[in-house]
Amino acid sequence: MRSPVLPLTWHLARSAGRRGLQSRLLAAGAAAVGAFVMLVMIAASVGAGIRADHTTWRTPAAVPAKQATAVQALATTYVRHQPVTVVSLARLPGRPATPAPPGLGVFPRKGEVYVSPALAELMGRLPASRLADRLPKVTSYGTIGAAGLASPDELVAVVGRAPSDPAVSEAAGGGTTWFDEGQSARAEISGFSGTRKPLLTGSDRDAVLLGLVLLAMPVVVLSSAAGRLGAARREQRLAALRLAGATPRQILTMTAVEAAVVGAAGALAGALAYVALLPVLAEVPYGVGGWYTDQLWLGLPWCAAVVAGVTVLLTVSAVSMLRQVATAPLAVAQEANPRRTRWIRFALFAAALLYIWQTANSGKLSPRQALVLLGLFYGTFWLFGPWVVDRLGRIAGRFARRPATLLAARRLSDDPRGAWRTVSGLVLAGFVAGFFSVSQLGSLDGRDYRNQVAVVTPSTADARHAAAEARTLLDRAGVTATVTTGGADDYGNLLGGNPGVIAHVLGGTERVDTAVTALTSVAAGTPPYTEDYATASDRTAIDRLSEVSTATLALSFAVATASAGLTAAANVLDRRRVYGLLRLAGTPLRVLNRARVRETVLPLVVLAGGTTAMGVYGSYKLNQAADLTINATGALQLAACVVIGALAMFAAIAGSRPLLKKVTADPAQTAD
Repeated sequence: MRSPVLPLTWHLARSAGRRGLQSRLLAAGAAAVGAFVMLVMIAASVGAGIRADHTTWRTPAAVPAKQATAVQALATTYVRHQPVTVVSLARLPGRPATPAPPGLGVFPRKGEVYVSPALAELMGRLPASRLADRLPKVTSYGTIGAAGLASPDELVAVVGRAPSDPAVSEAAGGGTTWFDEGQSARAEISGFSGTRKPLLTGSDRDAVLLGLVLLAMPVVVLSSAAGRLGAARREQRLAALRLAGATPRQILTMTAVEAAVVGAAGALAGALAYVALLPVLAEVPYGVGGWYTDQLWLGLPWCAAVVAGVTVLLTVSAVSMLRQVATAPLAVAQEANPRRTRWIRFALFAAALLYIWQTANSGKLSPRQALVLLGLFYGTFWLFGPWVVDRLGRIAGRFARRPATLLAARRLSDDPRGAWRTVSGLVLAGFVAGFFSVSQLGSLDGRDYRNQVAVVTPSTADARHAAAEARTLLDRAGVTATVTTGGADDYGNLLGGNPGVIAHVLGGTERVDTAVTALTSVAAGTPPYTEDYATASDRTAIDRLSEVSTATLALSFAVATASAGLTAAANVLDRRRVYGLLRLAGTPLRVLNRARVRETVLPLVVLAGGTTAMGVYGSYKLNQAADLTINATGALQLAACVVIGALAMFAAIAGSRPLLKKVTADPAQTAD
């Protein structure tokens, strides 16, 4: 016998009218936003890993001397505060041929220079004295292909050298200062199978994963809210069917089918938007620059998994609302039981918070452990939020002195989960704001190497000769600078206690770049370096965190605002019978609007304050694990985030005000 469930589901969906269609469109829109955001963040995480893998060949992988066929050296120099990666290669005489490096068709011969397209364009715009003269002079440059680059904006050069060239000598391996880690290396090689990621791309994926962890919960909240859109009207309809003889299984099946179709349609639309916007997303800079489009393409399996995941979240959310419909349909039909919350929520939250506190204070945490604790707190607070809203509604109702406050308090205590869904996005976004306001800015241990150019020499005697040569070269280049030497006990400059030459340049970035170029011939194996080189390790981590924080904050507030707006609109549609009765009883429309605002503001103020404080604490612990400090100016950014969040919430509520006016325009007809 054919099941009547699917035909009945289709009939009820068609007969729901315009307001039913509005609820489904809102739910599909929420699913689309959730799928799009998750696909973008997952694509950024996977793409960051691919980009890092494209750079491992530059760090030489040493082999036994008898097996070596070439010498490779990695060096990093800076122009306009941008890193330029220089890979020097020299074929060893009498050895077999070495394979071509990624991005090149052949192994470069002595005197050949290959550059990335972005570096070629920059060299064409800048005077040769600022950049091009740091490389050997050639009549034409070869081009490095995409296989050897992490980004189309990356500045990379591959130079063919002689085995006796200082650029591939033992000194080119660095190690004389602590600044060289990840920026200088030298080894005898037989190919380009290195696995060690350079400094400039090695931490990209970890930073994106942090953003992914912090964005996952707002997306879950949005998808869950989408599944509950129109829940009140759906409960009334299904309760009537249950009283008419429908079984609990049939009720659950009908709801699951309807929610799955709506969720799948919305999530598929979000996936299609992700595919269509790939060229635009590839232009968004991160780390060393923009992206190649194929780095951000996840493939059909990932897209299908995200679409299925959002669909399942929406479906489970919708079905979870039907427990009372299945067990007590008469109570639902009469709206007899308010949706109370239990103390178990508070107990679980307290236990999780105690565990997080003890773990965080047990010793130095690794960044990965800190991420796990952040994710645990983030998820637990979602369980704790409705309990706080319920208690807040009871307290506000006890002390209410105005009708709008009393109405708001009653709604909070009658449906704490629904009220929490309206504010949860921005409450959790407040956690992100508190976290990043103090973590994206840091100091660099008080070091100030501005306008210094350093050249390390083998000995103090060599430093004196190098200083005389440096003065001549700088004067010839038209750079005004004070040249001094550094000794083993001098740690107040870029040399860090090593023998060498320090040029204190008079002028800005252009003069410093020119000085670096002029002193290139003085350096024994490694290029002259500046403040950018010395602070690269700290600055790279901070910059990546800053870039991810900006994207995460923007997406968090976008998702939270969408969640709040969709939930507020759905609440109006769900409560149209209640609003109609209140209007028939003489309640002014402005009182209903004030009640809706206070219903949102009360939990938002209490909960957002708590999550923001927790975000600041979590950021402090992560900074502590990464040996970073906190900058006090983050408080200003936090204040800006609070203002933006409040404005976004009020805008979301105001967006459904015309809908409230419309559904209560003729209360005599809609009250029943």
